[in-house]
Amino acid sequence: MRRIILSTESGADLPGILADNHEVQVVPMHVIMEGQDYLDGHLSVEEIFDYHDRTKKIPSTSATNVHEYYEFFTKIRNDFPDSIIIHVGYTSKASASFQNAVIAAEDFKDLYLIDALNVTGGLTAVVMYAVKLLEKEPTIEPIHLIEKIESKVPKSRLAFIPGSLDFLRAGGRVSNLAYLGGALLKIKPCIELIEGKLVSTKKYRGNMSAVAEKLLRDYLNQYDIDKQQIYFIYSIGLSESIKQRMNEIANETGFENTTWIQAGAMITTHSGPGGFGIAGLEY
Repeated sequence: MRRIILSTESGADLPGILADNHEVQVVPMHVIMEGQDYLDGHLSVEEIFDYHDRTKKIPSTSATNVHEYYEFFTKIRNDFPDSIIIHVGYTSKASASFQNAVIAAEDFKDLYLIDALNVTGGLTAVVMYAVKLLEKEPTIEPIHLIEKIESKVPKSRLAFIPGSLDFLRAGGRVSNLAYLGGALLKIKPCIELIEGKLVSTKKYRGNMSAVAEKLLRDYLNQYDIDKQQIYFIYSIGLSESIKQRMNEIANETGFENTTWIQAGAMITTHSGPGGFGIAGLEY
């Protein structure tokens, strides 16, 4: 029986312990700061915060390139000879990364690509769904596994609240006028993945404690999320009291498992410190 190997990008923010435990292979994306190109994961989030404090700018991010994908897939084949590779990728609507993987994959047999149309916890939710399927049915035919993963892609739901409008302004995602109005009124935009694109869908007003709870309740009312698992995403700076309250609500509403995911550099450049998000799969 040939082994199936799952892979994804660092933009999934898949916790290292989950990647290691389930042997999910992760290829790094890029963060560019002060003219230096860093592999995602080699630049701490705190350094990004310090850079913004000093310059009022944020780093830029870029996709994994074709050559890096070629080396990545080659290494998987060397480490797992005769394997079948299924790559669950970062949304093609927000990065060139998936298209670069498509180009690199032309030189490989038994390598399949799935556009997850999602990022961070939404991408992790799809990857971990694949992991659980494979663990439950280790002899599953690759084509059937791919069909099941693809059926869940449109059911992956992600919503998050940036911790700071400062980072959105620095990245040119809000105008100065909108920034000033939002700051004065304590307005926080909700960002969701709609058909693979990052879209501002709602606006919340108040402190992060109240906003996080309102976001979670709205999310659970809007989406019929599978109660087996919910993912909470946070950027460094989110208070422990908010995390505790989110866990309480998840327990109260019947979720069996709650997993916290720290936002890496790719998402932190959008959210700033203290951001909060939710991801899960609908039934």
